[in-house]
Amino acid sequence: MDFTLASSDLGRVAITEDALAQIVRLTAAECYGVVGMSSSRLRRLLGRSGIELAGADGTVSIAVHVVVEHGLNLAEVASTVRNRVSYEVERMTGLTVAAVEVHIEAVKASA
Repeated sequence: MDFTLASSDLGRVAITEDALAQIVRLTAAECYGVVGMSSSRLRRLLGRSGIELAGADGTVSIAVHVVVEHGLNLAEVASTVRNRVSYEVERMTGLTVAAVEVHIEAVKASA
């Protein structure tokens, strides 16, 4: 599925699901407390580890599955991920983010 960013008589500009997933993955990975992404074996095989996307009419809904460092406030980490992902996707693509769901799949002790 492609997400249309602009359309006119001359053509259209679209972003692929993979490109959008990469923006989400890189942004989430930069958030304090996130030590990795988590996903099912099927999503890993498709190259979309830890990210689910759905959209229509210039909007996108995002689900991010993360692994968080032990000892941190999980609600604060989730809130940071939600806010940063929403902001960066809107800033980079112009799409309206309808929702960002953060699923904390595991907590990992630091090495």
